[in-house]
Amino acid sequence: MNTINVARLHDAMAMHVATGELPGVATLVARGDEVQVDIVGTPSFADDAPLARDAIFRIASLTKPITAAAAMSLVEEGILRLEDPIDELIPELADRQVLRAIDAELDDTVRADRPITLEDLLSSRMGFGSVLATPGSYPIQRAEAELGLQSIGGPPWPPVVHDVDSWIGALGSLPLMNQPGEQWLYNTSTQVLGVLLARACGKDLGSVLRERIFGPLGMTDTGFTVPTAELGRLTTFYLPDSETGELVVLDDPAHSWWSTPPSFPDGSGWLVSTIDDYWSFVSMMMSGGTRNGVRVLSPATVALMTTDRLTRSQREASTLFLGTDGGWGLGLTVPAADSSEQPFPQGIGWDGGTGTTWRSNQRSGASAILFMQRMATSPTPPPVIEDFWDCVNAAIVG
Repeated sequence: MNTINVARLHDAMAMHVATGELPGVATLVARGDEVQVDIVGTPSFADDAPLARDAIFRIASLTKPITAAAAMSLVEEGILRLEDPIDELIPELADRQVLRAIDAELDDTVRADRPITLEDLLSSRMGFGSVLATPGSYPIQRAEAELGLQSIGGPPWPPVVHDVDSWIGALGSLPLMNQPGEQWLYNTSTQVLGVLLARACGKDLGSVLRERIFGPLGMTDTGFTVPTAELGRLTTFYLPDSETGELVVLDDPAHSWWSTPPSFPDGSGWLVSTIDDYWSFVSMMMSGGTRNGVRVLSPATVALMTTDRLTRSQREASTLFLGTDGGWGLGLTVPAADSSEQPFPQGIGWDGGTGTTWRSNQRSGASAILFMQRMATSPTPPPVIEDFWDCVNAAIVG
């Protein structure tokens, strides 16, 4: 029985394209075995060819759940353990000092109560991350900028100037902002997680993800680089001009940052993918770790990843990112432990600053994914995001 009616969703997305809010959009709505994909618009404002279903998008922070899944596959094999300190693999972050306050000078510190663990990285509680203040407001922000570190930047993040070892070395020269495990702080934990995975496996992060996630799931168009022969499928990415609000090109296929391998493969936000590739990952998570007979994770591991790890006070301190009912599991947002069931965008998943979003409801079996090619950051995303979720809720019947 057809339980998904995407006609309203299609019309809403087409309206946003027609008004010039974005050149194109790819959506996927699924429930059980029924999957509805809709493609609207063009790959860029300068190209009137129809946007193809296999168009490649920069997925930004939708990278994070993939990196986390790869880490949990290593936990299943006993190569890593959640409770273990990361010191052996990342000695640059051993013996941490912690700022007395976020506005303290860099030498005004106390000793960390304990080492950073793998669970701290997966739950974004390593003690370092995005500061929600005007850039340069605090000494720690100014030090980050001077070192060429990016705990978070404009989407998509420009490539960092470092390779893996110099990046983690630069980060290791700074104190933590909070004690390990004390607060949820965005982004940096997953960047460090990518370094940890590469060192644990003795190969670059891209190879780790290919072997553990992309290969088993058939995600042939997902990676840190777009092959030269496929650059024609890469969409153009836009962001609003800071003064006029007009959309301007930030990255185009002819001169793309993704045309060459990055010096620092960023596990927090540098992957590109297609709507169908990402659905392969999402459906694996929704099926308890298996897709098309291939097991990537165990059901117990998926359950562990999708259980809220945060305390009430940690959630309340992070509502700008997580919302009032959002928690955080291991690498992705999950409903808060004490929240009631609500419509989308409540659920498991996450968002990307490049206009990508995914949520799944584990009780109903429904999922929705949106890919587009314009900046869409919180706390005020463009109207297309709100319309997407309104239409998704209306599309899923029963």
